[in-house]
Parts: sequence; C-alpha cells; structure tokens
Amino acid sequence: MTPDFSEFALQPQLVQTIADIGYTTPTPIQSTVIPAMLAGQDVIGQSQTGSGKTAAFSLPILQNLQSGQRHVQSLVVTPTRELAIQVADAMYTYGRQTGVRVLAVYGGQPYGRQISRLKKGVDVVVGTPGRLLDLIRRNVLKLDRVVTVVLDEADEMLSMGFIADIEAILDETASSRQTALFSATLPQRILRLAERHMNSPQSFKIGCKQLTVETVEQRYYLVDEADKPAALTRLFEIEPIASALIFARTRLGTAELANELTLRGFPAEALNGDMSQDARMQVLNRFRDNKIKVLVATDVAARGLDIDDISHVFNYDLPQDPEIYVHRVGRTGRAGKSGIAITLLTPKEGWGLRRIERLTKQKITRMMLPSAEDINLQREAQLVEKVMVWLRRGRCSREREIVAKLLENGHDLAEVAAVALKMAGTEDKQRPIAPLKAVAEFSAPVTGQALKRPDRQKGRGRESVSHEKGMVRLLLSTGLADGVRANHVVGSLSNGADIPGRSLGKISIQKQHTLVDVPAKLVGRLLGKGTHYRIGHKTVTVQRA
Repeated sequence: MTPDFSEFALQPQLVQTIADIGYTTPTPIQSTVIPAMLAGQDVIGQSQTGSGKTAAFSLPILQNLQSGQRHVQSLVVTPTRELAIQVADAMYTYGRQTGVRVLAVYGGQPYGRQISRLKKGVDVVVGTPGRLLDLIRRNVLKLDRVVTVVLDEADEMLSMGFIADIEAILDETASSRQTALFSATLPQRILRLAERHMNSPQSFKIGCKQLTVETVEQRYYLVDEADKPAALTRLFEIEPIASALIFARTRLGTAELANELTLRGFPAEALNGDMSQDARMQVLNRFRDNKIKVLVATDVAARGLDIDDISHVFNYDLPQDPEIYVHRVGRTGRAGKSGIAITLLTPKEGWGLRRIERLTKQKITRMMLPSAEDINLQREAQLVEKVMVWLRRGRCSREREIVAKLLENGHDLAEVAAVALKMAGTEDKQRPIAPLKAVAEFSAPVTGQALKRPDRQKGRGRESVSHEKGMVRLLLSTGLADGVRANHVVGSLSNGADIPGRSLGKISIQKQHTLVDVPAKLVGRLLGKGTHYRIGHKTVTVQRA
C-alpha cells in the first residue's frame, strides 16, 4: 500500500505545505526515493518527466537542513537555466514555512546579484554546470561543507557535454556527501560517473516506458543533408498530420526549420532554450490547444511536454544516443492511439540506424520519399474531396446563378467547371514542389585512410564548409589520436567562450583534428578568446576550417 506523506516522518511544516499545494498520495518515485534519502543513502532514480522526482529529492533536502547556517548545505545541478529556475522555485515553495534560502544560478544573468546572495548565506544552490564552475573559480561558491548533491537529468548533461564539468564540481565537495542522480536514461558514461562518485547507491527504475510502442509505425527516409527541408515538406504534403513534433539538433536549427516550414506553407513554431519561460508556456499551450499543429524542438526543450494526441514525430536530425530516439518516438502512439515516427537519415548515418535497431530489437522500415507525381495526385484527391463536401452540402445558389450566366454567354459547362477547379487548386496550397537530388546509399564504415584530412595546401575540400544553413565550420587542433570525444569538445568550447553547449552543431572528430559547426553569430566569441582552449592537459587552437 502506498503511504501518504505523513508517514515519511517529515517536519509538520513540510507536510502542511504539501497538503496546501494539493499533493495527496506520493508518486512511485517519491515513495521509494524519499525514505532512502532520509536514511542518508545515495540513490539513482530512473524515471520519466512528470514522475515527481523534484519533490522526491527536495523534501529530504529540506528535512535535513540546519537553520542559521551561512554555508551552502545542498547543491542541485541541472542542464538548463529553465530547469534550474523551475527546481529552485519548487524547492522554495515546498520549504516556504521553513525559511529555506534557495538561489538559482545560471548563465546569461549578471554575476553581481548571485555573488551578493552567496556572501549573505544560502542553504540550497540550484545551477547549471558552467555558471557553477565560474562561481567556484571566483572563490565565491564554496562546496566543501555541502551535505547533499543532486544531479538532475544527468543524461541531458551528458548529451550537452557537461560531464567533465560535473566531475570538476563534485571534486569540490566532500567525499562524505550524499549524492542523488536522476536520469530518464542511463548510458554507460552516466553509470561510470555514478561508479566513480557515488557510495553504494540504491537504484530505482520507476515508470520507464517500454522500448517500442506497438501502436507506433516507425520508418526512415534516406536523404542528403541539404535536401532535408524539401524532403520534410514533401512528407507534409502526403502524411495525414493532426499534430507533429519535429526534433532538431540545435536551438538555431529549430528556429530556422520552423521559419522554413512556414515559408513553404506549413505554419510551425520553435521551442528551444533561448525562450523565456513565459514564451515557452505560451507556445506549449497553443500546441496543446491545437492552435498550432507543428512544433520544432530540441530534446531539452521538449522535456516535460506531455500531450497524448501527437500524430507524428519527426527526427529531422538523428539523435546521438539511441535511447533518446526511443523517448522521442514514445511521444506519439499514446493513450491507445496510433502514431507515426519518421526519421530523415543521411547516407553517413547508417551506423546510427543500426544502433537504434539493436537497442529496440526492431527493424525500422525504409520508405521512398513521395515523388512529384505522388504529390500532385494527392492534391487532386484533396481537391475532389472538397468538391464532394460542397456537393453534399448543396449551398451554392449564388454560384449556380453565375454558372447560368456563363452558359448563357456561350461557355461550355465542362470548361467552366475545369476553370473553377483550376482556380481553387491555385489558391489551395499549390506551392512549388521542391526538387530532390539523387541520394547515395549508406556509406561504408569509416576506417583508416578515410579519416585522413585533405592536404590543406591543395585546397580545403568540402569538409571545410558546413552543410547546415547559418553554421560555420571551425577546426580544432586535436582529434582521435589524443583520445578526444564529442563531450570534451562541447565542454571546452562552451565553458571557454561562455556559450551554451547545445548551440553547437555537428562535431566530426578525425585522427589529428576535429571539425565543429557553430552558429555564425557565435564565431566571433569563439575565436575572440585568443583561439586557445584546453581539453584535458592539452592546449587546443581553434580556427576557421
């Protein structure tokens, strides 16, 4: 039998506040995590968004706080400023009768207020990795007396390249601390982090969805990177889309794709980390209310999006982690309804497809993109259906009078009808059908000689130019030979230039060098640092490719 909150032996003030908020029965993750954390154990909680994990770790932290202390007692690390604000607000709300002092710290805000609050004394700090490290280096955030550390949405911090930052932050805390890690998925890198920094953690896996949904039809289309917008709009012409969620890799990518779709006649809005919380909620509410049918989002921004009637999920960019694919696909085919998951794959991404199929133990069906003839036939069928609707309604008396006059003037009835259909089709989404180039089959696995960089003296070659609109390709003087991984690159550039790691685009790690696509507007900031960064113990130079 699930206990109620009073059975956790929490302070009366906390129990009363929970009751005032309207919480009655603990969620499954709260029922398991709260007792373990109150007992001082390290925990790993694997659960979906909306499972109640914030209260699961907040209530034990608030229960164990000592009043009147000037040092930071608990630390919560989150991947984004939005989540940092959300968690800090929740903790303040839960502990409002206890007088808890909670501070959210994140990039994009002036340091002055955050430093002032820290000097006055704060009980709980909730922050993003980059700003936390900055405050530690400024010697204003001291974590040596922290009792509890929470790593929230650890898998997102991994995908954003923050794991090295997290380890640096954990090194500033006492080894005797209590650590709680929460993650929707548990990749090997997260498990290694837990093994290194946690003390015999108890693991709880609550409410995790099955890997595949029987009601979801999964398919992919092979297409060149440059032809993805054309491919997507062709699919929009054919698919019976009630509402669509499109996943793009970067925040810049979401805005550009939403704009491109709108220009092509398919109104769409973006959801990304650049938006304020109010703007984000407005977009989400419009999507929930079906005022907009197409939403383009990053994985981070889509966290917390809980809507049961999404008909289509599009992977415009293939996720690096197969488990992220599973979570994306799980957003359609809910509540017993059928859904469709479509992935646009480039010839170089066959390896990613194979990893997903190995994880899900299912083959994803390959389909051919609609031809121009297919689209024209679809348009004609839709036009005929509209005509049939009006014929069934029979409310065209004024139009009959116009037709009668045309016939009196000697025009042929069939010709008049054909012209009317022509005019109706012209006004109804008769946009040009974007051409598609012939696409190659999947590339063979890259090995040995294929990793060699073209001689820069003979010309930079095609790899020096980004294929993503609005992005510029940079060259880093380190690569596979130095043991470099994508998260190292993201962490170094984002911390060194004080930019969000998720703003970076494609990363291609070669044997002696690395290529990174970055938004054009951030190139000046990245190169303005003197072009020197550090990855591990090595100084790395950055220049235009």
